[in-house]
Amino acid sequence: MAHPALSPDHTAVVTGGASGIGLAAALRFADLGMNVCVADADEARLRETRARLTAVAKGGEAAIMTVKVDVSRRNDVIDLEQAVRTRFGAVDVLMNNAGIQPGSRMLADDNWQRILGVNLWGIIHGSQVFAPNMIAQGRPALIINTGSKQGITTPPGDPAYNVSKAGVKAFTEALQHELRNMADCKVTAHLFIPGFVFTPLTANGRLEKPAAAWTPEQTVDFMLERVQAGDFYVLCPDNDVPRALDERRILWAAGDIVENRPPLSRWHADHAEAFAAFVKKSP
Repeated sequence: MAHPALSPDHTAVVTGGASGIGLAAALRFADLGMNVCVADADEARLRETRARLTAVAKGGEAAIMTVKVDVSRRNDVIDLEQAVRTRFGAVDVLMNNAGIQPGSRMLADDNWQRILGVNLWGIIHGSQVFAPNMIAQGRPALIINTGSKQGITTPPGDPAYNVSKAGVKAFTEALQHELRNMADCKVTAHLFIPGFVFTPLTANGRLEKPAAAWTPEQTVDFMLERVQAGDFYVLCPDNDVPRALDERRILWAAGDIVENRPPLSRWHADHAEAFAAFVKKSP
C-alpha cells in the first residue's frame, strides 16, 4: 500500500533534483501524479529537468516547478518554502537531497566550508524551514534526508564529506525522535543511505555504468519501498555490496569504540586479518 503522502495532487519538493538520485525521485513523484518542485543550483540542468518532468506529470506544466536555490543559504530555503506554498499549498514530501563531493584534505581548508554548507546545513535548513508547516497540516508527510554510508563507517580519503554525512545521520535521528514524540504529529523523517549509484557525482568521467553500481532509478524504487514499509534507516545495497556486508562493516566500525581499537581499524594493516574473519562470520 502506498504511503498516503505519495498521493496524486499532493506535493513533493526535491533539493538537488536536477540530476542523479534527485532527478530520479522527482520523476517518480511526477509519475505518481504529484505536484513536484525541484530545487537546484544548476540553472541549465533545471531547464532540462523542467521539460522532462512536464512530459511525465499528470498535470503537465501546471504541476511542475523549478527553482534555483543554494541550500547552504537559509534565506534561499525560506524563499523556496514560501514559493512552493504559494504555488501548491501544502508540502507532503520533502527530500533534502542536495549534495556535493569535490574532495577534501584533512589538514587543508579546501572545500570544507562549501561541503558542510551544502551537505549538512542544507539538510538542517530544509528540515527546520519546511517541517513546522508540514506538521501543522495535520496529515501524513515525509521528510527524507539523503545521507551516506561514508557518514557511518567514515572511510579515509574524504574527511569533509564524511563529517557532513555523519552530521546528517545524527541530525535526522534527532529529528525523527522529536517528531515521534510530538503530540498528533503525522510527519516522519527517514535517513536515506544509498549504496554505489552511478550518478554525475560518482561517474568520475566514466560514460558507462560500472557493473557494481545501481542506477538512480533502482535506488529510488528501493527507497520508496522501504519508506512505505516504515523504515527509518533506508540502507540500500548495490550490485557489489549486499546488506549483510554493510551490516558487518557498520558493526566493525562501532566495535572500534567498544573494543578500543585504533580509529578506522578496518583500513589498518594490523587489523586486516581480524576484519576479514569478522566479515566471514556474516550470516
